[in-house]
Amino acid sequence: MIVLELSFTDDPARLAARPAHRERLARLHTEGLLRAAGPWRDDSGALLLFDTEEPMVREILAADPYYRTAGVTVVGLRHWQPIVGDVHQPAG
Repeated sequence: MIVLELSFTDDPARLAARPAHRERLARLHTEGLLRAAGPWRDDSGALLLFDTEEPMVREILAADPYYRTAGVTVVGLRHWQPIVGDVHQPAG
């Protein structure tokens, strides 16, 4: 699994790009590539949990202009090795 962490600012461009980005996230979840995603409670950023390999996550990032939008910064992309939970059950 891959964890993606984002950092946000209040730039209006980010807010304008968010609806299309969230539609893409919903599609990725339906396809089983994205397990969970959501903003931090204070809206300072977000965490996305992908259930695929890093090359696919990098393709997803390249295809979604949200990740290059003013006000959005990719803080980190890390491999995650869960030891507890039903994280390997198919999404949806």
